[in-house]
Amino acid sequence: MAPHDGIDVLVAPPFTAIALVARILDEAGSRVAVAAQNMCAAASGAFTGEVSGAMIRDAGAIWVIVGHSERRQLYGETDATVAEKTRVAMTTGPRPIVCVGETLAERERGEALAVVERQLSAVVMELDRQPGFGAVAYEPVWAIGTGKVAHPEDAEQVHAHLRATLGRTSAALAKHTRLLYGGSVKADNAAEILARPNIDGALVGGASLDPTAFGAIALAASRAR
Repeated sequence: MAPHDGIDVLVAPPFTAIALVARILDEAGSRVAVAAQNMCAAASGAFTGEVSGAMIRDAGAIWVIVGHSERRQLYGETDATVAEKTRVAMTTGPRPIVCVGETLAERERGEALAVVERQLSAVVMELDRQPGFGAVAYEPVWAIGTGKVAHPEDAEQVHAHLRATLGRTSAALAKHTRLLYGGSVKADNAAEILARPNIDGALVGGASLDPTAFGAIALAASRAR
């Protein structure tokens, strides 16, 4: 079984490497797709230094990550900012992977479900423009790069809540939107995480820098389908 049988595999290199990575994958006949790590909230205009969705598409990326926790925490991106990026991506591409997730303080206060519902609700009407075109990634902020992982049952609880939130907008949106888990996903825990019914895939961080580990995660995803 090839590691990518029956699943979609994406890599998200820095902006400066997107075109090169896309060309190498294309020349190799690979089914691995390319994503960008961020994009401008405006489709066009005078925004020196920003990278628009059109630029990303021209470079060869067909997906883009929006609302990553580091963008929210370090660059002050709000739910409104993420919603605008999602709107642009849903109308012009590339396809958005919208990140949601709570901090450790929010989880300890029992606010995890409320936080992710608020973040998802900000973009749900945009995602409903074309159910399944976008994806949602739950990344508990306290589990990113720390080695800590949400217990599979806790991750499933959040994913089920996200699915229900999507379902309140439309049944098609809940059915066709892929929900990914991101938070110290590794080769040795991927299978247990991906076995949960509402976890459709993984947003892999540090482990993606190790080809062997990344391949093992992809294989676990393939077997979980």
